[in-house]
This record gives sequence, structure tokens and C-alpha cells, in this order.
Amino acid sequence: MRRLAARGAAGDAGEAAAPAADRTDCARGRGRSPWRLIDLCAIWDSGVVLPAADWKGPSSGVAGRRLNKAEVLSSVQKAQFQRLEAARLRGPGSRERGPVLRMAGQQPPPGVLAALLLCLLSLGGAIEIPMDPSIQNELSQPPTITKQSVKDHIVDPRDNILIECEAKGNPAPSFHWTRNSRFFNIAKDPRVSMRRRSGTLVIDFRSGGRPEEYEGEYQCFARNKFGTALSNRIRLQVSKSPLWPKENLDPVVVQEGAPLTLQCNPPPGLPSPVIFWMSSSMEPITQDKRVSQGHNGDLYFSSVMLPDMQTDYSCNARFHFTHTIQQKNAFTLKVLTTRGVAERTPSFMYPQGTASSQMVLRGMDLLLECIASGVPTPDIAWYKKGGDLPSDKAKFENFNKALRITNVSEEDSGEYFCLASNKMGSIRHTISVRVKAAPYWLDEPKNLILAPGEDGRLVCRASGNPKPTVQWMVNGEPLQSAPPNPNREVAGDTIIFRDTQISSRAVYQCNTSNEHGYLLANAFVSVLDVPPRMLSPRNQLIRVILYNRTRLDCPFFGSPIPTLRWFKNGQGSNLDGGNYHVYENGSLEIKMTRKEDQGIYTCVATNILGKAENQVHLEVKDPTRIYRMPEDQVAKRGTTVQLECRVKHDPSLKLTVSWLKDDEPLYVGNRMKKEDESLTIFGVAERDQGSYTCIASTELDQDLAKAYLTVLADQATPTNRLAALPKGRPDRPRDLELTDLAERSVRLTWIPGDDNNSPITDYVVQFEEDQFQPGVWHDHSKFPGSVNSAILHLSPYVNYQFRVIAVNEVGSSHPSLPSERYRTSGAPPESNPADVKGEGTRKNNMEITWTPMNATSAFGPNLRYIVKWRRRETREAWSNVTVWGSRHVVGQTPVYVPYEIRVQAENDFGKGPEPDTVIGYSGEDYPRAAPTDVKIRVLNSTAVSLQWNRVYSDTVQGQLREYRAYYWRESSLLKNLWVSQKRQQASFPGDRLRGVVSRLFPYSNYKLEMVVVNGRGDGPRSETKEFATPEGVPSAPRRFRVRQPNLEMIHLEWDHPEHPNGILTGYTLKYVAFNGTKVGKQIVENFSPNQTKFTMQRADPVSRYRFTLSARTQVGSGEAATEESPAPPNEAYTNNQADIATQGWFIGLMCAIALLVLILLIVCFIKRSRGGKYPVREKKDVPLGPEDPKEEDGSFDYSDEDNKPLQGSQTSLDGTIKQQESDDSLVDYGEGGEGQFNEDGSFIGQYTVKKDKEETEGNESSEATSPVNAIYSLA
Repeated sequence: MRRLAARGAAGDAGEAAAPAADRTDCARGRGRSPWRLIDLCAIWDSGVVLPAADWKGPSSGVAGRRLNKAEVLSSVQKAQFQRLEAARLRGPGSRERGPVLRMAGQQPPPGVLAALLLCLLSLGGAIEIPMDPSIQNELSQPPTITKQSVKDHIVDPRDNILIECEAKGNPAPSFHWTRNSRFFNIAKDPRVSMRRRSGTLVIDFRSGGRPEEYEGEYQCFARNKFGTALSNRIRLQVSKSPLWPKENLDPVVVQEGAPLTLQCNPPPGLPSPVIFWMSSSMEPITQDKRVSQGHNGDLYFSSVMLPDMQTDYSCNARFHFTHTIQQKNAFTLKVLTTRGVAERTPSFMYPQGTASSQMVLRGMDLLLECIASGVPTPDIAWYKKGGDLPSDKAKFENFNKALRITNVSEEDSGEYFCLASNKMGSIRHTISVRVKAAPYWLDEPKNLILAPGEDGRLVCRASGNPKPTVQWMVNGEPLQSAPPNPNREVAGDTIIFRDTQISSRAVYQCNTSNEHGYLLANAFVSVLDVPPRMLSPRNQLIRVILYNRTRLDCPFFGSPIPTLRWFKNGQGSNLDGGNYHVYENGSLEIKMTRKEDQGIYTCVATNILGKAENQVHLEVKDPTRIYRMPEDQVAKRGTTVQLECRVKHDPSLKLTVSWLKDDEPLYVGNRMKKEDESLTIFGVAERDQGSYTCIASTELDQDLAKAYLTVLADQATPTNRLAALPKGRPDRPRDLELTDLAERSVRLTWIPGDDNNSPITDYVVQFEEDQFQPGVWHDHSKFPGSVNSAILHLSPYVNYQFRVIAVNEVGSSHPSLPSERYRTSGAPPESNPADVKGEGTRKNNMEITWTPMNATSAFGPNLRYIVKWRRRETREAWSNVTVWGSRHVVGQTPVYVPYEIRVQAENDFGKGPEPDTVIGYSGEDYPRAAPTDVKIRVLNSTAVSLQWNRVYSDTVQGQLREYRAYYWRESSLLKNLWVSQKRQQASFPGDRLRGVVSRLFPYSNYKLEMVVVNGRGDGPRSETKEFATPEGVPSAPRRFRVRQPNLEMIHLEWDHPEHPNGILTGYTLKYVAFNGTKVGKQIVENFSPNQTKFTMQRADPVSRYRFTLSARTQVGSGEAATEESPAPPNEAYTNNQADIATQGWFIGLMCAIALLVLILLIVCFIKRSRGGKYPVREKKDVPLGPEDPKEEDGSFDYSDEDNKPLQGSQTSLDGTIKQQESDDSLVDYGEGGEGQFNEDGSFIGQYTVKKDKEETEGNESSEATSPVNAIYSLA
């Protein structure tokens, strides 16, 4: 029986039963929609550590952030500007004086200032607009070009011209065009129109006109009230396919063996035509190493042979747009023969001479060509001086006559040479390659979306050769001619925005160009003021399997970027830490879900404009488990087999049990029966043999188990005799023999033992070696029960000994006696140790460790390891040592530098394969610097935000694990209040320069220090910062007590809150009376801050009271304490017995009892004063005879039939009955045996007594419903 661990179809993250937010492992940098990216900090050459702003809290939960494109200038960066400016005023002695004076005292070169600002602004944050259409339609946005034609737009003259330009924005933009830098008035040209809701131009020639008249340079402008976006300058050209000039070509006479060039000279086309050579009969010219076409279209013969004049040669040009082929007049060859073709040394036909030069643009393909003549035909080889050809992008074409290097970069420049050689000699040609570059983006400006008052920047960085120039425009106009904006500063390739407002919205264009081309990019600046909004469906249901990991997502949006907090079941503090982890994108991860984690989780997004919240319902389900699995079985043909599969699962999930046979879905035919907990196979046949897998699955997880069914063929012995014989385990195999001894294999043969009436199904071969683990047997291989000889594959340098175990359906035999030993020859190792690591245990060493190799991979005696290492940066010579253990310590290393490490296995037969290189690091030392420019901003009464500058990387002296803030409560702002000064800490990842410290006490003085933490420990502490938290709401009043001395009053007492969190302004008491399920009106009392007692008068002695007491500060009411009044004790009634007689409720009760007694006395008097019969069964114990029908029920009426009271009648004062409506007699219906209904169709039982005794005893009140009859019934 084999069990496969394949649980958890929903994975570690659980499964959503309702639509859920898209899951991303944003915090891990994976997933599908990363909500924020983090750049590394930049370091300026002068030694000033440049700030790298992070952003606090989760992002908007939508698209990925592009920090290096359009980013926010944080307050940390503003402080850095101020610090640099202040250094200018400090004069000599400041280490920052040099660069600052240059920046502030004189106008620096643009490149220096741009480089400084670029470093300074290397990080920032920006808001991304969600793709949610409802949000997109609500927010105002400047225009953005979404589609445009290519810069070089070549069109077919036979078709209408289409110049594309589409843009989006809110409100929708309008469009206009320029042609050759002048306004293009579309309305004046009837052939030109613009598509609706688009800027795409359509030039229609169906009514005539020449397309060439519209050639020129076009540019599209998309505009709305927030700005103008520009398209590229689109150069429109009409495709041309000119005719070949007519010419008469004389036959070409050439000596056999001489070189020949047939020139094509195609007419210039737009775009250039494709050239190929054919005969005049349209047969392609066969090309080879001797005859081939050059890149310029000419046909080259390295040496002309006699067969070459059997055809003619015509150059053909195929034009792309017109799909036409034009053919040049054919060349005819006349070859002059000689007695023999003389062999010649190579010479170049193209290019001429021994050297040439070629220029290529970056990103294009470089094509170098060398065509040589000679007899025999020369071979061409290519080389690069001072290095190798780039194998990943170099390829040879045209029978090695051309070298193509794709996607050229600057490192491909240099000198290349081709070598042409045959047996007569060789010649070479050198080609000097220069790589130039049209502008290409390093940082393309991206749309910048900010909140009011935020700072940001646009960066336009491009490179090229020669270096491109940068020109800024705003709304399509040069920035120099735009209205001045005090909030905007231009510094070369960067525009800095400070304190942006709604009026700052515009579209900026960056145009960077050199002699080889240009780049144009639009980036708008939009200022949004949006309260938080939730982007996921409300009240999501997430179901997860017990003990699995799950993540609850809460995508949101807002401007300024909101902060997000999680709460469970609407109470408690913010969830983070322990089993919970909150990622920066706002997702809440539960590392291991338990039953107590089930509940309602609320995420709350907050910014200065408001807050929004959403709820996620989490249900934790029990896992699906197969607790009784199918077992391997051996069955005879024709018998019945049952495979069990009993499952335990969560009852709220739908369970599905399916079966596989040989890993394919099982078809359940007539011979099979699939039940909930088993699979039964009737009349087993040979085709039923195989593996059977039971899969128990729900919508959240699954479990599976596998068993193998072996079907035995019929034996010669009659079945009935076999069935009568007892079955047992097989006897052990015997007489093991080793033959066919080879270097890496041996044949093992054995004699089977008796199967004891149960056929042997398998043989298990085991081995033991006496060098590394003597006496321990290991499984080697498994063979079918039908064989008794097998080839065993062996490892080198092992002294083997074998034994065999037989297996049948009953069980396994005892092991056979061991075979003789056989030692294989040794060999060099075929692998190297795994898990090679290099880590420092001290600041001046590096410990290299690895997992030692086992016996079967040693392959020889004296297994050892050759350990090599060297500094990664210096590329110094390798140091090496031979080690027999599994570790080596390298001493006297610098602090935390990278090393290249190799560990190679070696034995006495030789070395293993060349090992892989692993990067390790020497030991770490404590950091030498603390974070600087620490800034604290109070967020609320319990939280502050921190910002700091990044430290130099060389001062970390190790791996920057985190920034850590130590803080403690120095005192309370309330006098004479003792506080604990215990130090607490908050940690922030090393790639962040911003964080939040929460869970502070309100209305307190705090001190804070920051340190850098690496693998060794803490660095020095920063300057101590002090801050105070504002007032908050107080904690609950302490020792809230309710006493009830009697039934008339209740005393309340309490103590002041343990944590006032501010100046108390009073107490609020709310109480309500309740009696069972009845609840009275709530009453509110307000007390002064010094009052701690209150006495109230009870409204009644029965009801209880529920009291809720909370303290108040100027911020509001705090946590409430709740108590209930006690139930009235028994002694309370004893103490007040003397007062009961004076209570109003007691007097009313006594009056009601007296009235009831009076009514009963009146009824008794009336009954005794009237005549009538008495129940017969009360007078005598004889059965009633059939002659007395009126006494069948054992009773009789008190009055004559005429005076019997009817429904609706009333009794007068003298006791007589008065009929209100009719004098019609209803007695007939009452006394007649067949009369059962009254005049209005109602049941006559309303007027008569039940006839059956049991009914009379069970329904005595059904005699009458009038008030008088009710009184009679009581009597």
C-alpha cells in the first residue's frame, strides 16, 4: 500500500468561495499584480548619503508602482536640500562645503546639477489610478496618447492614407494636427477627415488626387482643459517602385577560373526592394560557396567554371507595397576554356583592400561581409581582435561569407577581420566597427499623480552616442515660454514640483535628440483629492483548510495614500505579529489557520479625507483525510476484489470520491461497483491488474491513496484443491550465485523456495557494504516473481554482499543466506558535494561548509575535497586547500566582502567534475554609522511616522537586515502619574526609509533612537529624538461596582481610569431597565471628572438595570465598563414585609381576589336555587339503559329544553335568559339525534354537551361561549 501526499488543491493560501480580490504575493515581489516596487538608494561620489524615500503603508492596490519614473519628493529629500543649502553657509570646515558651494554660489554645468538631482531624487512615491472603470470615469485626467503611427510612415499609393492618433483623458480630449510644423486645417481639404472620438486622419483618394501631395511631417495634439499631449513627429512617405532603366547587355566574356561580378544596381525604391537572381526562364540560380549573392545584390563568382554558361542570369527586384517583381535584362556568359585551370591564392572581391570601416546604430543588426576569389574556392573565417565573437548573438550567413551580430551594443565595437584561405595561401581584411546610438531611455518620464501639497518629480534620462540633448515642453509649448510657476523647478533632465495644488495639472513633454534620431515622451501631472475607497467586493467569503496558510486581500485606493489596518470580529487592536503578518500592500496573511481564527475580519483604510472599510468572512474547514486506505492485493482470475477507501472530511463541504487505474480515469463497467467507501471488482480478469488510486476531494483540498492489484493466472492444479490447502509465506530463496562479473554490473541467480500455496509475486534484492555502514542492509532492486536471475547495476568501489527476499500475498519470506562478496573497481567521483555555503562566524573569517558525499557517491578510497576561494571583485588568484571533513575556515578576511567558492570532490582515482562557483561572504562587523536626519511626525494619539536618511553601504559592514527604532515613554503629560520607562522597539526592512511606530500611550512624552542592524547586531544609536503624543480617549474606569442595599435604591461607585490618556472632562453613565426580554428606555447621566459615586432611585422593585460607564476627555469617550444590578435577594422581601400592605399593587391584587370569590358565591347560589337532574353516574353505579337516550352521556340539563341558554343570550338580574335576536327554537337541533348544525351552519356542539364521556372530560369548556355559560361552566 502506498500513500501519496497530494493534499491541498487550494494550496497554502486557501480557496475563495465567492469572488475575491486578485491574490498577489506583493510583499514577496511575486504574484500577479505587485502593488509597489522598491529601488535601491544612490550614493554620491562626495560621500553624502542621498535619501531614498519609501512610502508608508499599502499602495492603492492596483497597478505596479514605477518609482524611477515619476515619483514623489518626500519630506526627507526636502530636508536634504535644506541641509545642503545650510552647508553652503557654514563656510570652510564643512565636509559638504565643496559640492554645495558649487551648486549655490555659481551656476554649475547642467550635467553636474542634473546628476546631483538625479541621485538625490533616486527614490520617491506616486499614486497609481486603479483600472476600475467606475474610478477611471470619476477622476479628472489630462490627456494621454494611447496609439499613434510609426515615425517613418510609408503608405501604399493605391490605398487611402491613414495616420493614427488616439488618446484618452477625462474629459475626453479634442484633436488637431500640424503639417511641417504649421497648423493643418482639415476643414479646408475635402479629402481629409478625422475619425469620430479619435484624432486619426483619413485621406481619401477615391475621388482623385495624388498621394505624393500629402507627403510631409505630421504631429497630433490631444487637448482637454487639463493639458495637451503630443504624438511623435510622423514622417509620411508614399511607397515608390520605379521601373528598371532599359539597357542592352552584351555577353560577358570571361576566362575559365577567373573571378566575376554581375552587378544588379536596382532602381531606388521606398522601401528598398528585395533582390534575388533567376534565369530568364524563372529558374532560381543555385548558390554555394563559389557562387553567391552579396548584400548589395550583386552576384559574385569566386571562379567561373564552364557549366556556368549553360544558363543566363537575371536580377529581380520585389517591391513590398505593390507586391510587384521587376526583372532586369539577363546577363549571358561566354566562358573561354584553357587546358587547365591554374590554382590561385585568395583575393578579396568585396570589400576592396585590406581594411575598411563600418558604423552601426545600437540595437540594429551589424552585417559584415567578405567575398573572396581564388582557385580552389577559399574558406572564410571570422575573428575579433582582443576577444571572442559574441556567441549568443553572432551567426554566419551566405556560406560563412557574412557575419551578422544582432542587437548591437557598445561592447560590440572594435576590429573584426575575415580570413580567406585555400591551399595556395590566405589573406585577411580588417573591418573597424564603430557603434553609435540614437537616443534610448534610461528613465522615461511617467504620469505623476499626487495628492494636494505633495512633492514630486519628473525624470527624463536618455543616453546615446553622441550624448543627446534634452528639451522640456509643457502642453506642447517650450517650457521657457510657459507662464512662470513658483512650485516648479527645472534641473536639466529633472523637473521638481513642490507643494502641488489642483492648478498644477498639465502635460509635460520631454524631447531628447541627437544626430541619429529623437525620443518624445508625454507625462502628465495630475493632483487628486480622493477619500479612501474599497476596490474589492464587499463581504467576501474565504474558506481555508485547517493549518494551511491563507491571505486576506483588501485592495483600496485614495489620495493621499491611505493607511490600512485590520481588526477581527469588530474588536481588539490592529492585527499584526505572531500568527498574523500584514504586507505593505494591505494584505493580511495568517501563517497557520486554526479554528479560533474563524470569524469576520475588517480592513479599514484611512486618510485625511475619511475612511472606508470592508469585511472578509473567514471559515476554517477540516482537512480531507483517507483514514482507511486501499491495500495491495493479489487475486486469482474470476474472484471478487474489494478496495476500501474510507474518508473523513468537513461535513459542510461536498465530497467527491473518484478512482484512477494506472493514473488514468477509471471506467466503471458492469463488473465494477463504486460505492462511497469502496470499489468492488467482480470476476477479476488479467486486464484489471494495475495500480488503483482513490482520490477524495472537496472544492478546497484533496487526499489520495494508491494500491496495486496483481491478478494471477489459473494454475495447473485444480482450483478446488488449492482452495483446500492452507496458504503461508514463501520459504527463503537459496543457493545465491554471482556470475557475469563486470566493472559496473553482476548477474545474481537464486533458487526459489516453496511458495506455500500462494504464488510468489516479487523478489526484493538487498545489499550490504562493509566500509561505511557494515551490517546495514539496503534495498537494491525489485523483480517480478516469475524470474530467478537478474542483472544488478553497481556503483564503483563498493564491497557488495547480496540477499534475496520472496514476497507473496501472505507476506515476505525470511532473507536468504548472503551471497559471496564482490568489490567493484574505483573511479573518480562523478559529482561534487551539495549545499556549498560561505558565511562568516567572526568579523575576520569565512567558514565554508558543504554536505559530505555518501558511500555510493565516493567511488574510491580517501574521499577528500579541494576547496578554492578568491575575492570576487579583485579576481585574484585562487587559494586552495584539501579537506577531509565538511568545513574549512578562511582567516584574516576583510569585513563582509564577497568571495567565489568552489568545492571539488577527489579520491585516489582522480578528481570529480569541475564544480560550480558559489558566492559566499566573509564575516560581518557591527555597523559604524547610525541613520541621520531622523524626522518624526505625529499621526494620532497612538502612532507616529518616521523618516530617515540611508547610511553609507560601506558603514553597514555586513548585510543590512533592518533599521530599528528604540523608544520609551519618558513621562506622562499628566502630573503625578507614574509610567513605565521600559524600552520597546520597532523594526523596518533595510530597503525602506520610512515607517510607523504604533501602540503608543496618548498624552505622553517619548524619546526615540534609531540604529542600523546587520547580521552581527546593532550599530551606534542616532541622536535621541523627543516627541509628545496628543490626548486620546481614556481607558475604562476601574473597579466599577453596583450595590443594592434595598429595593428602592442602587449605589454605584468607581475609580478613575488606569490610563486617563489626557485630561478627564467627566464621566458618562448610561443605564436601562430590563425584565426578561423587555427593555426600557435608556437614560444618560453626565458627571464631573471628580465624581466617583452615584445613587439612583428604582422605578419598581422587579426590574433589573444594566449600567455602562465611560470616562471622557476632549477627544471623546473612552472604553466603557458594564455592570448589572443584582437580582433581588430573598431577605429583601423579609425586611419589607411590613410595607407590603401599603403598596398599590398589593391592594389591587386583594380586590381582584375578593371580586372573584363574590362571583363564585353568586354562581353557587343560582345553582342551588334552580331545579333539575343530577348526573346518573353520581347517584348509582348501574349502567345506563338504551331507553334513556338523554342520559347516554351520564348527565342532564339544569333547565327545560325551551329555557336552554343559547349563544349570544344574556342573563337578567333575576336569573332568567333573554333572547336577543330570534325566538326560533334551536332545541330540536340540540336534542335530535341527527341534528348537528345550527341555523348559520356552525357546529351544534356550541349549544349541547358532548355525548362521549371522554370528550366531556377533555373538553368541558366547549359547552357554551356566552358569559353566562362560561359562569355555569365554572360552577
